[in-house]
Amino acid sequence: MRKDAKIYIAGHRGLAGSAIVRQLRSQGYVNIITRTSAELDLRCQAAVDAFFRAFRPEYVFLAAAKVGGIWANNRYPAEFIYDNLAIATNVIHAAHCYGVKKLLFLGSSCIYPKYASQPLKEEYLLTGELEPTNEWYAVAKIAGIKLCQAYRRQYDANFIAVMPANLYGINDNFDLETAHVLPALLRKFHEAKAAGMSAVTVWGSGKARREFLYVDDLAEACCFLMQNYDGEEIINVGTGTDITIRELAELIREIVGFNGDIIYDRTKPDGTFQKLLDVTKINRLGWQAKIGLREGIEKTYRWFKDCLS
Repeated sequence: MRKDAKIYIAGHRGLAGSAIVRQLRSQGYVNIITRTSAELDLRCQAAVDAFFRAFRPEYVFLAAAKVGGIWANNRYPAEFIYDNLAIATNVIHAAHCYGVKKLLFLGSSCIYPKYASQPLKEEYLLTGELEPTNEWYAVAKIAGIKLCQAYRRQYDANFIAVMPANLYGINDNFDLETAHVLPALLRKFHEAKAAGMSAVTVWGSGKARREFLYVDDLAEACCFLMQNYDGEEIINVGTGTDITIRELAELIREIVGFNGDIIYDRTKPDGTFQKLLDVTKINRLGWQAKIGLREGIEKTYRWFKDCLS
């Protein structure tokens, strides 16, 4: 990408999109196009078409999505499948119609089969049943990946799809009803410490394992892949290591400085037992994650506290 190329980041105020904007600016890109959801409803085909026709972006990072944890996916299945299908369909089709040189679509590690072997290789997608607690989101994201592949096969479009591990970091969602596990735990422990509570309750058994990727590492990887990867197949982006939810909770308790107990509510679901990505492919291309979990959580917690002050 030229430094003055017109680059559109869909979802620039979200966790991943905002990090991609920061990364592009740090690398000297000067023609970054963004629109808020109030300015451009990506679920509306006519609006998306008019936007692409007017601005003609050369490169697109498709980071816009409706996302959430287990509770949100179970509570709003229609919104999760409709919104994400509409966003992917409209943006990818418009990118084709208006000559976008390259598009990067963000998938997710949670859309791999529930019982796939670990670590998760790219070729495992669609080889088994999905995790029921997020199948609506997963179906829509898989459709987005297949759209990229279909437009590539039929029209030779250079559309790629990446599969990040569980993301966290600056601009994360800390709403306890819709947040993913890491920011939800940060907020729970912070509020418990402030209120002088004796214990914090965590959903599930604590035995499930998760891989966490600091969002600025993802943004660097996305920019790297825009320059260095043109394949049809999806590509994993992660750290290659994971921890149990129990270990995560204990680490966050230590970072926050909460001295109470942790109670595990086994009546609540664990979700998929493990989601560890095989990152051999991207490592061979020359990219590796740089920010360790403790460092990333400490950065995220400082940002969270700054937002409260």
